Amino acid sequence: MKRLFTFLLLIASSIQLQAQTETLTLFKADRVFDGTDMHPNGWVLVKGNKIEAVGDSATMQVPASAKIVVLKGMTLMPGMIEGHSHLFLHPYNETSWNDQVLTESRAERTVRAVTHAYATLMAGFTTMRDLGTEGAGYDDVGLKTAINKGIIPGPRMICATRAIVATGSYGPKGLVNEAEVPHGAQEADGNDDLIKAVRTQMGNGADVVKVYADYRWGINDKPEPTFTIDELKLVVEVAASAGRMVVAHCGTEEGMRRAIMAGVKTIEHGDSATPELFALMKEKGAAYCPTISAGEALSSYQGWHKGVDPDPARVAKKHKTFQDALKSGVTILMGGDVGVFPHGDNAREMVLMVEYGMPALDVLRSATSVNADVFGLKDLGNIKPGYLADLVAVDGNPAEDIKAVKQVKMVMKDGVVVKGN
Repeated sequence: MKRLFTFLLLIASSIQLQAQTETLTLFKADRVFDGTDMHPNGWVLVKGNKIEAVGDSATMQVPASAKIVVLKGMTLMPGMIEGHSHLFLHPYNETSWNDQVLTESRAERTVRAVTHAYATLMAGFTTMRDLGTEGAGYDDVGLKTAINKGIIPGPRMICATRAIVATGSYGPKGLVNEAEVPHGAQEADGNDDLIKAVRTQMGNGADVVKVYADYRWGINDKPEPTFTIDELKLVVEVAASAGRMVVAHCGTEEGMRRAIMAGVKTIEHGDSATPELFALMKEKGAAYCPTISAGEALSSYQGWHKGVDPDPARVAKKHKTFQDALKSGVTILMGGDVGVFPHGDNAREMVLMVEYGMPALDVLRSATSVNADVFGLKDLGNIKPGYLADLVAVDGNPAEDIKAVKQVKMVMKDGVVVKGN
């Protein structure tokens, strides 16, 4: 017993010594966006991997041992949170989605994902939701594990693994029927299949469950609903029993209505949303992730020249949908469907959100505190004492010119500076 007591005492002393030697860093910025508001001449003290104090020269007492980092002309803000990404995809104007799924090896796709994760982190996005590996199985969980172990640099990941689709609705398609090919997501139907799919994905590391509430499988490839409302309710119930939320890919009015009524947490894309559907989302507590960038990117790949050509129908429709969302007061997330366009250009979505009518300060909130709140990230997305030290410094004032979020000069993740001083 005496030996055990001595051993525990040594451990306690070691922990205390480690706490005493934790690095202290004081950031002095021209302004601090704390996740809610912009504050001039802000000071943020970081101890180890946590935010110790927030204030200014008049309110903060700084230990003499603190390293001081002056961020002249910069805004310090929380590490940004990407709401909709696919690390295992790269832009479709490089290689089509079908060919990525069918012809790129899992090794190649994983190597690409490693570089995409690094680019995302260097762009100031310290956390991200990866909403489906698109045929790469559970490799997103392996990537997340490698990041968490410090083997490779990358953002914190919220993984959806394979995602769930109705049989026959998803790709790849247009092949010989008898051919055995990779599927872009897991097919499941009815009670038993859906329960097993949800539980299997959670068991393999899914942090969130993604379903395709509709897809382009109607006559002449018209988007139509896939699952019944009862099937969607079952997915939500099974996921919730293990503490997971459900997100839904939706492009049609009926697909959105079913997903909202079933209790999904976020609606992705929502191209055909109406004011009535946004009102229903607000009533049911569902948030909207518009993915404006994906639509514009796909239109550009088809020959559209923005600012020169008239807006194609899908772009004009998204303008209207986004305006309706703003008027409704529904919670709007920041997520661009990265992978359709280049990783590392995540902030493109923020620029477009402003262009489509959202105030810059609200866009900053969407990319930080709002995403953190909806995704259940209790200690991220804000600059507050006790929160994790995920911080980004950008050149200029993004509340006045949102393009400043693309001028990332410093990135700190978990108290470690991974870019800049």
